[in-house]
Amino acid sequence: MKRSDKLKQNWEFRRLYTRGKCAHTAAFVLYFAKGKSGRVRLGITAGKKIGTAVKRNRAKRVITAAFDMCLPKIKKGYDFVIVSRSRILDLKSTAVAEMLFSVLSGNGLTES
Repeated sequence: MKRSDKLKQNWEFRRLYTRGKCAHTAAFVLYFAKGKSGRVRLGITAGKKIGTAVKRNRAKRVITAAFDMCLPKIKKGYDFVIVSRSRILDLKSTAVAEMLFSVLSGNGLTES
């Protein structure tokens, strides 16, 4: 399974927060915008409201696994930032992948 590239710089995250579009679910908030690289790139944030470092790292692992499941169907050339919410701790990565795919397809970000 191929992994997506990562967003690491603060200005990349801020660009998506300010200029990107947003979609909400109970488990996460998805920000997305057209990127310049022609590849799919992902950034994940899990704030201290989620809980301890163990819980924040679990949330990031669940999001990464769910995004990797959806990656073959995602249109190329977009940047994504996923902000986790505390409800994600109760979900498995397959359930999060279903939620993510429905949000992506609802916004026209999946290939037919």
